[in-house]
Amino acid sequence: MTPPDSTQFPPVVAAHALSQRVPTADGVLAILSDVELAVQAGETLAITGASGSGKSTLLGLLAGLDQPSAGEIRLLGQGLNKLDEDARARLRAGRVGFVFQSFQLLPALTALENILLPLELAGRADARERAAHWLARGGLAARASHTPRQLSGGEQQRVAIARAFATDPEIVFADEPTGNLDADTGARIIDLLFELNASARTTLILVTHDDALASRCRRRLHLVAGRIAEAAAA
Repeated sequence: MTPPDSTQFPPVVAAHALSQRVPTADGVLAILSDVELAVQAGETLAITGASGSGKSTLLGLLAGLDQPSAGEIRLLGQGLNKLDEDARARLRAGRVGFVFQSFQLLPALTALENILLPLELAGRADARERAAHWLARGGLAARASHTPRQLSGGEQQRVAIARAFATDPEIVFADEPTGNLDADTGARIIDLLFELNASARTTLILVTHDDALASRCRRRLHLVAGRIAEAAAA
């Protein structure tokens, strides 16, 4: 039997004529201009570009964390332009995971509790069991009771990655996930991220300046001064 053609299905993330402009003392600054993209379920996409090219701004818009100045975004079949902040948060809950450069772990919670929290918020009956499972997948079962300040940078990012995948999200957005790590630790984090993503069959969209990380993605989109300069297979 011939497998279905994924291009026959609507993309899980899409942007049309997307622009972001902000007022400054010197006038209006165009951060993004007329961006077009579509990402199919199960794809891995790297967004690359120099510092200030608009990479993180684009990621935040695609995830519904910010609103664009112009253009349209569809996330998981919903037009984000028509949703207020609370509705966008409800859409993301349990369906979208995040990995940040600065880890964004809650300092008062243990490693296990940081993974447990989104599962409890999603109302998962098996929340504690799943949190322990994903912490172990991140190789940190022995560090369950440690708070973020008791963990190395690489260990904190492992917790953050486990947290992102714990709710079985359809999409994971990652913003410079190796940006605060040394080369060796970053390489191990890349391996973990793609290992978990492959097993979960999640759509992965990441921002990076790291060619080694970008090369692991199926497709690469390169930004120059807020515009797509290149979109090709990585």
